[in-house]
Amino acid sequence: MFEATNELGNLVLSTGGALNDPAAAAALGVGLAALGAGYAERGIGSAAVGAMAENDDFFVNGLIMTVLPETIVILALVVVFLFL
Repeated sequence: MFEATNELGNLVLSTGGALNDPAAAAALGVGLAALGAGYAERGIGSAAVGAMAENDDFFVNGLIMTVLPETIVILALVVVFLFL
């Protein structure tokens, strides 16, 4: 995962984006938020499916826990649209 963030930073810098460019910073922030949310959802999703397989009463809890990391990406996109 850390190799992908390094490549993403190099790509932004190689295309003419600077670290003080707001659009490049926003793209990097949303990209890293999406990468982190996907990484978190990997473990949460498998645990939620396992819990639901054992007991059907965990469906709502599993659904809520699976959706929580995605709100990070939504909030990052809201910040980008508000401030750019």
